[in-house]
Amino acid sequence: MTYVITTLCIGSKDASCVEVCPVDAIHPAPEDEAFEAVEQLFIDPRLCIDCDACRTVCPMEAIYTKATVPPDQAASVRENAAFYT
Repeated sequence: MTYVITTLCIGSKDASCVEVCPVDAIHPAPEDEAFEAVEQLFIDPRLCIDCDACRTVCPMEAIYTKATVPPDQAASVRENAAFYT
């Protein structure tokens, strides 16, 4: 079950999750050119290993498993996947 960053990340883009991801699945990183161009961060579903490290450090509590994304944040699942296509 992959993790998804919801729109609760907008306005924060706290990169704690980027720092703890063991497989570099969260983008864009603060040093990436695209970091300033996006409102939030995204998790690559092909790389995510479901380790839960990102979710536990997120100060905005914006990260959920795909199955537990709140209904009002359901569009985040599609937006996350679209970032990587």
